[in-house]
Amino acid sequence: MKNPAPTPASVLPAGVPAWLTPLELGLLAGVWGASFLFQRVAAPEFGAAPLVELRLAFGALVLLPFLWLARAKLPWRLWPRLALVSAINTAVPFTLFAWGAQRAPAGVGAITNAMAVLFTALVAFLFFRERIALRKWIALAVGFLGVVVLASDKTGGGDIGPAAAAGTFAAFLYGIGANLVPRWFAGLPPVAVAAATLVCASLLTLPFALAQWPAQPISAPAWGSAVAVGVLSTGWAYAMYYRLISRVGAARAVTVTYLVPLAAVAWAWGLLGEALTWPMGIACGLILGSVAISQRSR
Repeated sequence: MKNPAPTPASVLPAGVPAWLTPLELGLLAGVWGASFLFQRVAAPEFGAAPLVELRLAFGALVLLPFLWLARAKLPWRLWPRLALVSAINTAVPFTLFAWGAQRAPAGVGAITNAMAVLFTALVAFLFFRERIALRKWIALAVGFLGVVVLASDKTGGGDIGPAAAAGTFAAFLYGIGANLVPRWFAGLPPVAVAAATLVCASLLTLPFALAQWPAQPISAPAWGSAVAVGVLSTGWAYAMYYRLISRVGAARAVTVTYLVPLAAVAWAWGLLGEALTWPMGIACGLILGSVAISQRSR
């Protein structure tokens, strides 16, 4: 999603304690990391499209007040572009991650999700003629090596390669969205834009969700996970993220990317008993290391 003008990370508004930002970053990482746990619980019972529809609908409900307050700033001529971005940056990636959650441990999606930072730079180079420094080319190579290692893992005798591929393509779509949003919606309230894309994505996904709605009863844990991934990991998390960006700047807020895979693996290990295999650990180190390289200042 589009980031507002950065605020210097060293400058905090008067009255904001220094410990608040690390605390909020930790909370945000925990909630975003838990989204992969929630999907792992709910996706096998709901299926990908119905789960994504619930996630989008509940997330949109949380952010609708922001959209209502900014409705005058979002004229109808913008909505076709909002719909396109919602498909690229929300509906399809969410579906890919939910599909992967049916087939692989929660940590797989979280680890591949971190590639979005690298894909943002790659898409900017391929389609918008932005230069990529040598260190970012190195970071891309290291990150893709991490994906290869992850895809080669065999967990419980199963092949998690398809789930890793789905997560990687979802991260690539996030990279496209991250380039389109600031070019198309510059100057608009970012949380309102996020709300609008959730609404559009929900409408786009609805026919597929209805066609694939499960016939069997859904368990309480699956329903609870579906509500939680929508309300907490989508609606609340979006609002928290943009609040952080407005206060400490995009460069500092994006450091949450490093923490999300670790949180996801910890949640899955603690609550689902999913083990962290050596290939997952190596892939996580390679991908997070590549993100760290790409984010270094010149």
